[in-house]
Amino acid sequence: MEYREEKLADITTDVLIIGTGPAGSATAALLSSYGIDNVIVNRYRWLANTPRAHITNQRCMEVLRDLGRDVEDEAYMFATNQDLMGENVFCVSLAGEELGRMKSWGTHPQSRAEHQLSSPCHMNDLPQTFMEPLLFKTACSRGTQARMSTEFLSFTQDAEGVTATCRDRLTGKELTIRARYLVGADGANSLVAEQAGLPFEGKMGVGGSMNILFRADLSKYVAHRPSVLYWVMQPGADVGGIGMGLVRMVRPWNEWLIVWGYDINQPAPVVDAALATNVARQLVGDPDLEIELLSANTWTVNNMFATHMQKDRVFIMGDAAHRHPPSNGLGSNTSIQDAFNLAWKLAMVVKGEATPKLLDSYSEERAPVARQIVTRANRSIAEFGPIFEALGMDGGVDHEKIQKNMDARCDSTPAAEKQREALRKAIAFKKYEFDCHGVEMNQRYRSGAAVTDGEAEPVTDIDMELHYVPTTWAGARVPHAWVFDKGGAKHSILDLCGRGQFTVLTGIGGEAWARAAEEVGRTLGLTIRSHVIGPRHPFEDHGGEWAEVRDVADSGCVLVRPDHHVAWRSKTLLADPAAELTRVMKAVLGR
Repeated sequence: MEYREEKLADITTDVLIIGTGPAGSATAALLSSYGIDNVIVNRYRWLANTPRAHITNQRCMEVLRDLGRDVEDEAYMFATNQDLMGENVFCVSLAGEELGRMKSWGTHPQSRAEHQLSSPCHMNDLPQTFMEPLLFKTACSRGTQARMSTEFLSFTQDAEGVTATCRDRLTGKELTIRARYLVGADGANSLVAEQAGLPFEGKMGVGGSMNILFRADLSKYVAHRPSVLYWVMQPGADVGGIGMGLVRMVRPWNEWLIVWGYDINQPAPVVDAALATNVARQLVGDPDLEIELLSANTWTVNNMFATHMQKDRVFIMGDAAHRHPPSNGLGSNTSIQDAFNLAWKLAMVVKGEATPKLLDSYSEERAPVARQIVTRANRSIAEFGPIFEALGMDGGVDHEKIQKNMDARCDSTPAAEKQREALRKAIAFKKYEFDCHGVEMNQRYRSGAAVTDGEAEPVTDIDMELHYVPTTWAGARVPHAWVFDKGGAKHSILDLCGRGQFTVLTGIGGEAWARAAEEVGRTLGLTIRSHVIGPRHPFEDHGGEWAEVRDVADSGCVLVRPDHHVAWRSKTLLADPAAELTRVMKAVLGR
């Protein structure tokens, strides 16, 4: 009896995804690209209605590139480019005095070079109101069945699959959806995570904030100093009389989002047009400013992450698994990478190419990332402290005293010189939030799906939060390098990999690895792509970039997973390449 006939349900599918945010829509788009039936549901009538997530890092863009150059190009078309992301500006108001600034998001010349060496993709600012429809459209155009205004209520699972109960919010009728696997991408208040009983660490609601989305032409204040984020430091700019407000560019330079704090111990405020206008006037520094209020909402700062992200046939991802403030811009980026990690594994299990044991590696690999980014995002908030301290804003609600402390830095005294130096250093230290390339790019997985054969992870004295360190050690993302085809066109090593398949990369003297890839793929019933890179082969390493980062000899082998992470490597040609490749593939696939 076919699987679809085993259980009576209104709808049957291979994978059911709850939530159409960046995590859910990316999962659907990837599964459909891999030829897997999937259904995605959303309790609302449409997608994101506010531009919550926006910073889009290189690793996230590599996932979009893997979905297709058309997807990547459309993202760039709607994004604010890296140069306009510019420098984080610290000021007393947009119209008022500037206190300092730092080059952010890879715009410093040294950081820009590191970014260009690390990836074929570019950092950008793509609000969620653009990212989400792009991923959702890609999913639906490739086969995903989507149901809007459909609320997830509960699930039960058994040895063969998961049955979810949902409610059609238009008719009020309940329906059941039967799937082999369930993915909960249903946000920070995840019902899937709750019902699965998954373990979490941390605390929700550690701070209160409000978003005020509005239109106003502020180009005269900002066009000469482009930035995504303008930090307003003024007495009275936050709860308790000290702190700051944030004016965030959504579209240059006429759509904006103000982030403003409120006391989490008090009821959330009602943000009406009058309050929104007053806040905007204060932070912009224009008492006559008129705004077009688009929306306003309150939210809480969270510090919580799942320590395990799956329960048998049920998985969680995105904000359901890692709940944190928007510091470092890690939210949707990490969510989309969750999807990239899980989708190929689900696809291979559904197709029978791997056993369910492969799925155990999802939580093993992504739960440590959830811990890391939640910790980093919350630490970044605390790292504003030295700026407050340098400005004399670190305590109390005496506005006159705070203003006097801030003014003191302009004096020609030794104390004022030390204060200016302290402020410069405090702002420069914020690179751990605004230019933290290593946190974005250095994920190294440790699981049964990354076979190290006991080889220790390479040791470095480089700060791996700040800087990306390329390696082909099993578990790391395969390094980017440009190689060239016969026509002279350049291709990233990442372009030679991915798209739902394993890839063997080797060089002259390693042709036996390529033959083994074909043989082992045929034996195991799946495609293993192979590339011999070298003179008079389809791809040549004219610039020597690949030789510099591959960590293996010409005759060696780097086996790359569908998500660009290295599954295994051999430094040289071994006596029986087919036997070695069979051993590793079976270990990874759980066969």
